[in-house]
Amino acid sequence: MKSKTPKVLHEICGRSLVGHVVSAAQELTPERLVVVVGHAREQVVAHLTAADAAIRTAVQEEQNGTGHAVRMGLEELAAERAVDGTVIVVCGDTPLLTGETLQALAATHAADGNAVTVLTAEVPDAAGYGRIVRDAAGAVTAIVEHKDADDATRAIREINSGVFAFDGALLADALGKVRTDNSQGEEYLTDVLGILRAAGHRVGASVAGDHREIAGINNRVQLAEARRTLNDRLLERAMLGGVTVVDPASTLVDVTVTFEADAVVHPGTQLLGATHVSADAEVGPNTRLRDTSVGAGARVDNTVAEGAEIGAEALVGPFAYLRPGTRLGVKAKAGTYVEMKNASIGAGTKVPHLSYVGDATIGEHSNIGAASVFVNYDGRDKHHTTIGSHCRTGSDNMFVAPVTVGDGAYTAAGSVITKDVPPGSLAVARGQQRNIEGWVARKRPGSAAAKAAQAAASEPEGES
Repeated sequence: MKSKTPKVLHEICGRSLVGHVVSAAQELTPERLVVVVGHAREQVVAHLTAADAAIRTAVQEEQNGTGHAVRMGLEELAAERAVDGTVIVVCGDTPLLTGETLQALAATHAADGNAVTVLTAEVPDAAGYGRIVRDAAGAVTAIVEHKDADDATRAIREINSGVFAFDGALLADALGKVRTDNSQGEEYLTDVLGILRAAGHRVGASVAGDHREIAGINNRVQLAEARRTLNDRLLERAMLGGVTVVDPASTLVDVTVTFEADAVVHPGTQLLGATHVSADAEVGPNTRLRDTSVGAGARVDNTVAEGAEIGAEALVGPFAYLRPGTRLGVKAKAGTYVEMKNASIGAGTKVPHLSYVGDATIGEHSNIGAASVFVNYDGRDKHHTTIGSHCRTGSDNMFVAPVTVGDGAYTAAGSVITKDVPPGSLAVARGQQRNIEGWVARKRPGSAAAKAAQAAASEPEGES
């Protein structure tokens, strides 16, 4: 990956590569789950623990092959009690693998009474993958790694996914017999198949319906390809569930995003984290929402929002920025070039344009004039502003927190509000206007402004 980030911690669609694999494995509701870690294990363990403290890890001190890795995992499990039943082995860099495919693998393994069942797939290009070798009856006889394969074997297009279902007791015994006399000098997990077959045990296969599910990620090109595949899968699921996605090619979603039927997503939209879009809401175009809920019938246009709650039938944008802690009530509005942070906006209240509302509570059905600023920071601490219901504040107001404007109050345009305004009052906080006549002629003689003023003064009254 050419990155300081361990490969399995690279993300697609809001989840790490290993996170996707763990999520798929958890759909089997396993009795025990262990992740084998080696390279950069401190980062990987911290990541896994943060996601789910119940996930166990086993350390592979030296990377001596897939068989060695599984042996470390079994030893971690055996420290608690003997390993029995079915053991499913998956790879940490296959983010497209689904729980449904793993369930089919486990079902085939149980139904056929296999000692081991390998998940396989037919791929257009098998270069780099281990090939599945079958006998005339179709039974799996071996898996040959690409580096060890001859030309005839390399022509096979059915490949090993690296995902297996094993009889746990037989697996533990066979791993002790795996040798390292191969081109890499490593313990290949695939050698277990030959060992079990030679001992008279049954080896079978379960073929994945979509070969892309088993694709491993080894560089950023493959990472981007997997992201597109998973994104398409997520959008298809949403559309089949009743969501209109106007242009899937320009729409990105995370696996944790949820929708209700009849939501509409316009082009150029990114929906990330725990975002939820309710019925009849429209989001986009050119909008990025993270961990944001959009109420029924709301409209969010050309907006960036993070950690916000947008109420039903609210209007947001275009070109709005909703920061964490913003809560818009029913039919509220955060309009053009409006930024909000840690602000609660009541039902029907409008902040139409060119304003900053930070650390504030505004009641219901109030209107905030254009170019208003809630001055919340004194250089050291943040302070809160409260504006009541049914208020009308003028354009170009500064509300210097902490300050309260009571219900039904008005403030005059151009005011700097530093004191509380009682309910029903009009607050005027601006200097008295003074006109100095003839100033331009005296101070800017001969200028275009002076000439225009002289021409205006010479016009007969009532003409223009």
